[in-house]
Amino acid sequence: MRKPIIAGNWKMHKLAGEGARFLMDLREKLPEAEKVDTVVCSPYIHLPLLTEAARDFPVSVGAQNMHFEDSGAFTGEVSPEMLKDILVEYVIIGHSERREMFGETDESVNKKTRASFNHGLTPIVCVGESLEQRENNETFTFVEQQVKNGLDGVTEEQLKQVVIAYEPIWAIGTGKTATSEEANDVCAHIRQVLKDTYSEDVAQAVRIQYGGSVKPANIDELLSKSDIDGALVGGASLEEDSFLKLVEAGANA
Repeated sequence: MRKPIIAGNWKMHKLAGEGARFLMDLREKLPEAEKVDTVVCSPYIHLPLLTEAARDFPVSVGAQNMHFEDSGAFTGEVSPEMLKDILVEYVIIGHSERREMFGETDESVNKKTRASFNHGLTPIVCVGESLEQRENNETFTFVEQQVKNGLDGVTEEQLKQVVIAYEPIWAIGTGKTATSEEANDVCAHIRQVLKDTYSEDVAQAVRIQYGGSVKPANIDELLSKSDIDGALVGGASLEEDSFLKLVEAGANA
């Protein structure tokens, strides 16, 4: 059975002190690590403080992006080696906002995914279609291509550690949410792609999250579906009470 994973994506929110206080306030409230994996993905400025604060309770810290090279003349970038050095465990790769605003491609997603494993980081690889693609019935084809391109060259043992986040672009930050059936249909298709491309063993091991206006009001229904193993959460991860409810739902799924 796949353990649920709830990951909060703070995006470009919170000042340094606010991030540390958020985590400390959750210290005595989070469910046991055996029941759910809890991840907070913050801006770079928070990461050293958060990894220090998270040392002795059940939460992991993730970055929202990274470069695929270990070092070099890449002004403004952060390497996987730097993230691992400050005890970061997860990294979001290929979020639609990175693809749309900063030129991320399937090729760069693939390079970053492979680089994450060189330094023991767990990648959360994002895929998802636009509203136009959904209306043109291109969702399955487009997402399948993103999955295949993004994971190309990753070994089967590495793939078992990958987290895939299905985030339809039209549902991110819009208040719109795919129905639980729509979300599960795409997550099930992703799992079938993994089975067909790699193996049944890989397909059953990979955790697939849903993201896109996830909130306490809809998390239980989403997690009740066969192929949704958690959530990648934006706005609802910024407030302690709502994030805690999401994590508790994951623990009870």
